[in-house]
Amino acid sequence: MSLSLTQDDNTALFRKAWTLYDAISEKNYMFHREIYSHVTRMLQKRHELGAYHLLDLGCGNARFLAPCLQSAPPASYDGVDLSASALEEARSYLNGLSNTGLHHKDMLLAVEDTDSAFDIIFSGFAVHHLDAASKQRLFSACAEHLAPEGQFILVDVVREEGQTREQYLEAYLNCMRTQWTEVHPEHLAEACAHVESYDFPETLAELGQMAKRAGLSEPQVIDSYQQHHILRFTV
Repeated sequence: MSLSLTQDDNTALFRKAWTLYDAISEKNYMFHREIYSHVTRMLQKRHELGAYHLLDLGCGNARFLAPCLQSAPPASYDGVDLSASALEEARSYLNGLSNTGLHHKDMLLAVEDTDSAFDIIFSGFAVHHLDAASKQRLFSACAEHLAPEGQFILVDVVREEGQTREQYLEAYLNCMRTQWTEVHPEHLAEACAHVESYDFPETLAELGQMAKRAGLSEPQVIDSYQQHHILRFTV
């Protein structure tokens, strides 16, 4: 059974978790370097086709996406996040890019409420915090606000087929406790508690069904590193 997070829950979650997440990602335990190398190539290919507009859902401080954008500058970039402090940091990482906008807002409401169309909607390690119904709403909103031939690029954790959430958590938490050796024990315990309380990943088949109901393509798996996947959906 998945948990539905309220706006206040989400705000508290990201205020508390962002600095810890940033420190953990620095150690590459979630394969950020490999994943964002793929993202860079994907954006470069889109950039070669002409100007494109990008919406980043759950952008945080944009420290990993910003170098990708520098190598393939979009005509406009809009980042959405619930952490005001992360958005302040994002301004420095995005320095030099033109037509950037940062929005302190719930990512689902942001994409549902926009009047704009985007060539790329991107989300990195944020969608798995939503419950299944909210994920479906997100897919539908993305489909509605993607331009013709647009792409929804999703970087996130994915459960194995037939694996329950409890089994997924057992495996992921075991990986954290045995492989994340450079994380201070107190911070590791906090990270594990965060995952156990707020992570609700879907299987690839479930994500495919959500995409199909929204009118998007089946997920194209660009690559995967353990539970961490790079997926592309198109209109």
